[in-house]
Amino acid sequence: MDYNTQREKLIMPEYGRHIQKMIEHVKRIPDREKRNGQIRAVVSVMSTLNPQLKEQPDYKHKLWDHVQIIAGFDIDIDSPYPVPTKDDLVSPPQRLPMSRGPLKAAHYGRNIQNMIGVIAAMPDDPARDQMIKSMAMYMRQQYLIWNKDTVSEETIFNDIEKLSGGRLTVPPHIHLETISDKETFNRPGLMVQTVMQPSGQAGRNQFRKQGKGSGKKHNKRKNNK
Repeated sequence: MDYNTQREKLIMPEYGRHIQKMIEHVKRIPDREKRNGQIRAVVSVMSTLNPQLKEQPDYKHKLWDHVQIIAGFDIDIDSPYPVPTKDDLVSPPQRLPMSRGPLKAAHYGRNIQNMIGVIAAMPDDPARDQMIKSMAMYMRQQYLIWNKDTVSEETIFNDIEKLSGGRLTVPPHIHLETISDKETFNRPGLMVQTVMQPSGQAGRNQFRKQGKGSGKKHNKRKNNK
């Protein structure tokens, strides 16, 4: 018996063993022009086997790169795109610089802290004042997500000054619109849980209504018999 464990390892299993054999066959074709024609046909078959690649940008470039990967980077063809090397895939990506500074207010998050620093470095003009007001309104919303009590605008303005290290002071003419007492800001996931899993008396009433309805239909069919 010919088992897959005894065969050559598949380099890219999503294309299957036949594509890998076809590429190995193309590598052994001595005529370069015929070899280029055959590899273009193989790329066309690869595109048919993986139509989801067409939804990605530069999917043809990816197909030709996959040919080089399956061929072990030693196939002599005229590729319409720059030929990748093995080092491009093996070398680890560069580390992204991460901010290690402590958070001054964890309930606001690091993004708000960074945006306040950007606004503080801007010139003093009406556009800056509008950004301060928008930031303050967003900070109040974030505050109310974790603290259900009302919060005054003075508290938000003081937090802006603290997060900016005293560089940003909210102008006296800026005020936040009032929030209705019925307004609520739920944490992610709470609304889905409430809708999908009714609890309490409302959930039991809904279950009883469903049970009564199904019983009436059943009795009606029984009487008709």
